[in-house]
Amino acid sequence: MLGRRKPLLIPIFVLLFIVLISGYLFIKKEPVKQKLRDFQEKVMEEEEIPCTQTSTIEYMYYKETPQVWEENNKFGLYVYAENRDFIELAQKLVNSKGGDWGYVLIPYNVKDRDYAKWGRLFEQLRNKHLIPVIQLHDIDTGDYKTQTEKSARFLNSFIWPIKYRYISVYNEPNDPKFWYGEVNPAEYARILDYTIDAYKSENRDFFIMNGGFNISAPSNGTYLDALEYMYAMNIEVPGVFSKLDGWASHSYPQPNFSGNPKAKGRWSIVAYENELSYLKNVLGVDKELPVFITETGWAHAEGENYNSSYLPVDTVSNFFRIAYEEVWLQDKRIRAVMPFTIRYDPPYDHFSWINKDNVPYKHFETVKSIKKVEGKPPHLESSSFVTSNCN
Repeated sequence: MLGRRKPLLIPIFVLLFIVLISGYLFIKKEPVKQKLRDFQEKVMEEEEIPCTQTSTIEYMYYKETPQVWEENNKFGLYVYAENRDFIELAQKLVNSKGGDWGYVLIPYNVKDRDYAKWGRLFEQLRNKHLIPVIQLHDIDTGDYKTQTEKSARFLNSFIWPIKYRYISVYNEPNDPKFWYGEVNPAEYARILDYTIDAYKSENRDFFIMNGGFNISAPSNGTYLDALEYMYAMNIEVPGVFSKLDGWASHSYPQPNFSGNPKAKGRWSIVAYENELSYLKNVLGVDKELPVFITETGWAHAEGENYNSSYLPVDTVSNFFRIAYEEVWLQDKRIRAVMPFTIRYDPPYDHFSWINKDNVPYKHFETVKSIKKVEGKPPHLESSSFVTSNCN
């Protein structure tokens, strides 16, 4: 019995021997592998091998600049969002002769939600270095709160060319033609007040102005004198004018849009002086409001039909040169001058700066030739930074 069990011991001893040898080799091999890893890490540290797994992130930002920056190109023009050619022509006018970052006044229907049209417009404005002043119109007074909030969200959804987003709140409300057939300063005051709050709540960079008044119109049963209108507004909403960021003015050369450029008073191209004086001395507005002339200009006789009651275009051209060089450009209170209009159908074609074939009138070329400033607003800029996933 014992003699038959002995052969089983041989395989056991062989297996034990193999296990011992394997363990020995493992124990000897592991320190070698660790030393190799240590050596490789040391080499990488000494040679500072660069990480190649990086990515570049681009971003857009607005340069920080005060609301009233020093280098400002005051030249502007009244245009329309629907016509891309108008933007091109405006750029050639306001950014000529060393100028950059001029202005354009653009009407906006507060019920308009055409993202494609306005997206294209804002892209074109950025590319052409034009600063938009958006003039609201066509509010339904019975639903003004909802429409105001929606319009603020809509306009805020676009990438604006500069940090500040200029808004003029409707147009000549003391003229019933532009306010639903009536003169209602109390209603307009409430809407203006609500518009300021709603737009500022959407974005603090909205820069809110009044709607320019018909400053030359008297109280006559149809119009209401602009200063009387302003007084009634302040009674309805005390302090409403102190909430404004700037002052929109329609300083036209009267009478008959044919006045002398060196005239003074409410019927002149410096009518804004009377408005500012009234704001300060009667309504108690202490704030120094920068002036944006959102409408002005001389009517010319030339058009689809000659109108001899207006001045010939040669005279208009000379008057515009005097107005810019001797009046508007000399007044530090003025931030922008945007004459009415690049082009309009008859009978208002006598205010046009180009004819129906998009050919400029003489005053277009005259203003284009005036030396301008290279504006330096807080415009949209791009930058980038590099990131890596190296530890």
